[in-house]
Amino acid sequence: MIRIKTAAITFCLLGALPMAVSAQSAEFGPREGDRELSLSGTGSNDRDFNSGTFGVTGDLGWYLQDDMVAGVRQSVNYADIEGEGVTDDFWNGSTRGYLNYQFLNDQTRPFVGASLGGIYGDGVNDSAFAGLEAGLKYYVQTKTYFLARAEYQFLFSDTNDATDAFQDEGIWAYTVGLGYNF
Repeated sequence: MIRIKTAAITFCLLGALPMAVSAQSAEFGPREGDRELSLSGTGSNDRDFNSGTFGVTGDLGWYLQDDMVAGVRQSVNYADIEGEGVTDDFWNGSTRGYLNYQFLNDQTRPFVGASLGGIYGDGVNDSAFAGLEAGLKYYVQTKTYFLARAEYQFLFSDTNDATDAFQDEGIWAYTVGLGYNF
């Protein structure tokens, strides 16, 4: 009887071993060649927090390496702009390319990056911008993540403006959303 109980316990433990190993070896995040798609709520404000916008942002990216993603980002925003002679609210958008580097290879992945694109629409001067960004992806499942990102974008209309734009003409943009690697 003791042999049967010992054999049953051994069988159960050996049977549970593959499940324990697979539970511990879950790989979070993308691999080289994967793509990502995210949908986020976004907001921005001027340097003094006097005027602001809120909207929706979508990202589509391609992993050049396990830790480096390049992609395109589209935002559509509603703007509440304070200023002399401004009585209406406006709709505007921005389109940009981005390149991000992710640190760590775990469930939590901080990242830094840069973007280059343009802003257009009602109530804004159509202009180009370059930006620096930092954020965090937290994988809630092996391919699904929560995203938080902050960007500083400096605006310029030509290359002569670009040298002073970082200090004088910048805006903050912040994003919170969900994404998926496929």
